[in-house]
Amino acid sequence: MKIGILALQGDFSKHGEHIQKLGLDPLYVRTPADLESADGLIIPGGESTTIGKLFVDFGLTETFIKRKTTLPVFGTCAGMIMMAKEIIGRDQFSLNLMDISIERNAYGRQIDSFEAEINTGIASLGTVQGVFIRAPRISRTGQEVEILASFEDFPVLIRQKNYLAASFHPELTENLNIHRYFIDMVNSTLESNNA
Repeated sequence: MKIGILALQGDFSKHGEHIQKLGLDPLYVRTPADLESADGLIIPGGESTTIGKLFVDFGLTETFIKRKTTLPVFGTCAGMIMMAKEIIGRDQFSLNLMDISIERNAYGRQIDSFEAEINTGIASLGTVQGVFIRAPRISRTGQEVEILASFEDFPVLIRQKNYLAASFHPELTENLNIHRYFIDMVNSTLESNNA
């Protein structure tokens, strides 16, 4: 199984460390060929407008559009912004994967970063530590979006079919449960595609 990590900008190496700890070799995605060979894709935190611009500049859009219905995707922070159908008050590149509306930097500036315990209520995930850095807030979820965890009455971990997204940075903690959950999603998709 090849877990791709978009490696154009942001904290992709920390995601790679988690994937390695779970026994897999990360595939750092920078080219259409990299994206073509990935079984799942993690879009890391960073600066969403920069990641979006580089995604287009590196020629990944066409390959992604071909694969997006069968490729599991996990976005954290800026990665979640990239996955949103609506980015409130902004006209920027989006992959338009999840039926959500996002407010950028809604939890404050860099100086306002914080950590909080997030109880998922899902046995395989348990309680995770949420690291919020200039985090986006999900202000609306569509009917197909499953809320896996909330913080202060706002969703912070969500799933829609084979897409997973978090407002926070699970890769900055020692807890591997969310990455393990994503690997399980990728595995299920591979099994159903090969059935």
